[in-house]
Amino acid sequence: MLQLPIYLDNNATTPCDPRVVEAMLPYFTTHFGNAASRTHPFGWTAAAAVDHAREQVAALIGAETQEIIFTSGATEADNLALKGMFEAYAGKGNHIITVATEHKAVLDTCLHLEKQGASVTRLEVDHAGMISPETLEAAITPQTIGIAVMYANNETGAIQPISAISRIARKHDVLLMTDATQAVGKIPVDVQQDGIDLMAFSAHKLYGPKGVGALYVRRKQPRVRLIAQLDGGGHERGLRSGTLNVPGIAGFGKACELAGAEMTAEGPRLAALRDKLEKALLELEAVSVNGPLTHRLPHVSNISFQHTENEALLAGFNRTIAVATGSACTSASMEPSHVLKAMGLSDDLARSSLRFSLGRFTTAEEIDQAIRIVQETVNNVRKMSPLWEMYQETTTLRPS
Repeated sequence: MLQLPIYLDNNATTPCDPRVVEAMLPYFTTHFGNAASRTHPFGWTAAAAVDHAREQVAALIGAETQEIIFTSGATEADNLALKGMFEAYAGKGNHIITVATEHKAVLDTCLHLEKQGASVTRLEVDHAGMISPETLEAAITPQTIGIAVMYANNETGAIQPISAISRIARKHDVLLMTDATQAVGKIPVDVQQDGIDLMAFSAHKLYGPKGVGALYVRRKQPRVRLIAQLDGGGHERGLRSGTLNVPGIAGFGKACELAGAEMTAEGPRLAALRDKLEKALLELEAVSVNGPLTHRLPHVSNISFQHTENEALLAGFNRTIAVATGSACTSASMEPSHVLKAMGLSDDLARSSLRFSLGRFTTAEEIDQAIRIVQETVNNVRKMSPLWEMYQETTTLRPS
């Protein structure tokens, strides 16, 4: 039997896979040791679990185990990458290039670094949310130390040309950092093939637990240097001090293992369900998809219901489906999405947009029901909307 509400907000967080929970449970009780305790079996067992998880995480992204630094999540990893790079390469320069559509974990960190003396260039995007590699290369100066470009956008699913960006970075001896939180575990990501130097990602976006993530730090060609942002104890090769979250790390490792085994089949299934949802909703009048229709994640759709406030739609759903108006981190803000604004959408159009993000446990039956709920709610809200009434009058008065 179909249960409500239907969860279509997997870009905010994914449910923990039961197999991940099973892998974590022993490290809460029987194997509760501190992984830094080197003098007894409890610590050895915990350390072995961390080592195994590090291997699982590294395998998913084509990295070496020593290149994985465990953090509390992608936000901390973004901060460590950008602040650590800025401090470590201060002798070379102070210029960082990023993109206007980045997650706030990157944009706000760049704002912080500007107060510390950094020079930050924020590249504009086209109507699909994509950057131009040529424009990026033109922005590089002798003072540029790093480029920070999100692998796949959290609001639209747009996948940036990371390999092309990497070649530009290599050509100019500049580091490439990417927040790949939405990409890892959903599409193939290989740090060697993609030429990535620093990469942040998080367990809870790929059916693992909240509160644990990782930063990939390249060890050769080039060897990336970072200055630690947390001091005390020298954990994680001195780059991230603090007692390791052993249960979370064990779950993160298992989640990465499962993603590596299942995403090849999972992606096409989700893309088919996403396309079915989009096709049905586009049958409504004045509805459009935001972002690219090709170079995007298979499970994400950002849709504008023109002249219809998204907050009114959310209220109209009456807790029957869970969707988002943008990033979960900015969901309390009344401001329109900075991502959609950067793509050229007006405030009104941005405020009429909803993000649908499907996941491993989304069923065809749920999509069918979600289509019915959204279509009915849009029609009901529009009947009471003065914005829609004005649009209808304008449309009627247009010459044929």
